[in-house]
Amino acid sequence: MGLNLDEKKAVVAEVSVKVASAQTIVLAVYSGLAVGDLTRLRAQARKSGVYLRVLKNTLVRRAVAETPFAVLAPEMSGALIYAISEDPVAAAKVLADFAKTNDKLVLKAGSYGGKVLDKAGVQALASIPSREELLARLVGVMQAPVAGFARALGALAAQRGEPATEEATA
Repeated sequence: MGLNLDEKKAVVAEVSVKVASAQTIVLAVYSGLAVGDLTRLRAQARKSGVYLRVLKNTLVRRAVAETPFAVLAPEMSGALIYAISEDPVAAAKVLADFAKTNDKLVLKAGSYGGKVLDKAGVQALASIPSREELLARLVGVMQAPVAGFARALGALAAQRGEPATEEATA
């Protein structure tokens, strides 16, 4: 059963709001994907903060018109699932990781920074560590010198303390 005009306007408005704050949109063909698999994919997307929906292509074209994602319009054909995220990597990572374990989901295209990405481009974007991973690495790098200095001070204190305890026991 099709959507009436008010429902279509509501969908376009909802997608427009998501697109306004998005950095990345990824499209994938989902034909033949089992309901259970689609449910798992949606759960992974929610966990990663990715807006994931099966949408009518014409409604998405209207929602992305006059945005940097309008360049994706020629790719919007067929049975597609749309992943939209504020994190530049999250949408690509969720779909690419799922596609590795399920051959029914096929990456089609994406857009980041106003540029269209093909399947290889989406996979390359997915291979970049997420913002949280990069921040964790940065904190680790920043802590390493401090931790090393603390260990060196501890070793020095232990070294100076050992002869004093041996003399006291002799």
